[in-house]
Amino acid sequence: MDSIRITGGVPLNGTIAISGAKNAALPLMTCGLLTDETLTLTNAARLADLQTMADLLRQHGISVEWNGRSISLGGPITNTEAPYDIVRKMRASILVLGPLLARCREARVSLPGGCAIGTRPVNLHLKGLEAMGAKIKLDGGYVDASAPQGLKGATIVFPFVSVGATENLLMAASLADGVTTLKNAAREPEISDLAHCLIAMGAKIEGVGTDTLVIEGVKSLHGAEHAILPDRIETGTYACAAAITGGNLFLENARAADLGAVLTSLREAGIVVTEEANGFRVARANGLHGVDVMTEPFPGFPTDMQAQFMALMAVADGASMITETIFENRFMHVPELNRMGAKINVHGSSAIIRGVKQLSGAPVMATDLRASFSLVLAGLAAQGETTISRVYHLDRGYEAVEQKLTACGARIERVA
Repeated sequence: MDSIRITGGVPLNGTIAISGAKNAALPLMTCGLLTDETLTLTNAARLADLQTMADLLRQHGISVEWNGRSISLGGPITNTEAPYDIVRKMRASILVLGPLLARCREARVSLPGGCAIGTRPVNLHLKGLEAMGAKIKLDGGYVDASAPQGLKGATIVFPFVSVGATENLLMAASLADGVTTLKNAAREPEISDLAHCLIAMGAKIEGVGTDTLVIEGVKSLHGAEHAILPDRIETGTYACAAAITGGNLFLENARAADLGAVLTSLREAGIVVTEEANGFRVARANGLHGVDVMTEPFPGFPTDMQAQFMALMAVADGASMITETIFENRFMHVPELNRMGAKINVHGSSAIIRGVKQLSGAPVMATDLRASFSLVLAGLAAQGETTISRVYHLDRGYEAVEQKLTACGARIERVA
């Protein structure tokens, strides 16, 4: 199993090109189930999670072809079961449920796996599909769903914001009979990206970018070409890399508007963020100050940036508090950061961070995707050598980490 070795203490300077968003690409790939025609997605990153989704779609009968930065999907559905062996690797696999049910009127999908950061139940997905006329039962770890008469339009009010449920029902509603209204829908940029792709395929969707989506179902969707938006979490992560090392990075292709509260929090911490053509620059001018954040749905501070921001706060002046409201088990990186000299105490859903002058290199272990990069950030800032094991988590969501960081001066290598 690979590990990553970092010798810290080098400010990062240069340009990092931001890749296409993992969290946008996964639902966009499942759109390939909504039509027999070819859907081409450009600006796709080479990530383990996208390969897992490709494997899942292929066993449904869909052809998936990679050509550089493009993915072409197409062909008839020959199998409506999503097996445990593939679905267990990634929570986003549940996103095939809505499209399969809409196209084939039946689906059998294993309950999903992925990072062990919380329960993330799929009940909102299932209740929404039931409101659209689906019959659903849970059997042996699988969701058995059928809609012999097809899905029907419905008004669905989410009791809380759910990105996955919004995506699943948005895709299903595109081929349902009648009008579907999704209220309290997620507003993340990835949702808008999905809606724009569906519209390019012939869907009728109003309210894109708001918390109320109105979808008028159509008989069929056609092929299209769509560019995946830049990854806002990768953007925020490398912004933290510039900040924690005292460097100066230009984040090429980055979209500041998609960062929401992350840029606000960085600026409050003393980081200079300057928008330029085709991206923005991040630099640490003087000191780094502790800032309190609370994770919230977009445009609030994203839970997927919590671990990285915590690593930054670990070396900030003063104290800060990070409160996690999305997932109940997302502080597993805290003991590993503390092994490197951080002073972090967890009280329920909040972590109190007392900044230290210097972190120290140590052997640490990644526990989930975003936590893995928080340890990379700590290693980049630490004195001495840090070895991070279980970096397969990192490969699920970050493309060419060592190459991107090495090009900006980092002393980092992968050890087989």
